[in-house]
Amino acid sequence: MLSFSFIKKEVDQVDTATVTIQFVTKVGEVEMVPMKSYTNSSFEDFAVSKFKYYVSNFQMNGTGFTRAKGDTYFLIDEDDARTKKIEIKIEPGNYRAIRFLLGVDSLRNVSGAQTGALDPLHGMFWTWNTGYIMAKLEGHSSASRRPFNMFEYHIGGFSGINNTLKWINLDLTQPVSLKRNDHLHIKIGVNLLEWFAGPADISIEEKSSITSPGANAKRIADNYADMFTLVEAKPNEP
Repeated sequence: MLSFSFIKKEVDQVDTATVTIQFVTKVGEVEMVPMKSYTNSSFEDFAVSKFKYYVSNFQMNGTGFTRAKGDTYFLIDEDDARTKKIEIKIEPGNYRAIRFLLGVDSLRNVSGAQTGALDPLHGMFWTWNTGYIMAKLEGHSSASRRPFNMFEYHIGGFSGINNTLKWINLDLTQPVSLKRNDHLHIKIGVNLLEWFAGPADISIEEKSSITSPGANAKRIADNYADMFTLVEAKPNEP
């Protein structure tokens, strides 16, 4: 006789659809090339040497929000192409949008040493009281007054008025009906220009280094909450 735990495990594994999500880094409408010079909204040149961010708590929206199964915490790293395509499992259903958290939720920030994507060895964790760096952007700009014209933005803060956690909601190009073992492919564009413009204009000359929680980090997070755009969603393609 099969145990209940074994039956539940088999159901969890089989009675799901797969959603593959590919993140494509852009500057405006063009795909970003590391260390290539671009121009931000303050007419400052900038070239990116490092870009990393956390996405987590994935959900699909139909008649309500359905949480993805399993541990959905991912570190997207521009230096590692493998991290830019992730996979989640979702219950079969009718869906019209995808939702995820940009950053690491408050519970995981205070849960002690983590493993996998949340391992501090990835260089995205400060201390137990300041928590995770939600997103990191580094590079060079002639507008920067720092040594070697460097700029660095390490954005974090998970509580209080300067909380930088952002829910991202993206409508699919058209509603989809996912059955057991179906496969949905989603491509999401990530526009770096949004770091510098939006609710607040950020000048590299004036703010070339933000590396702790606070009002300045909150301003950038308010900006980059708009950097995600759904490019396409294709069901049941290999």
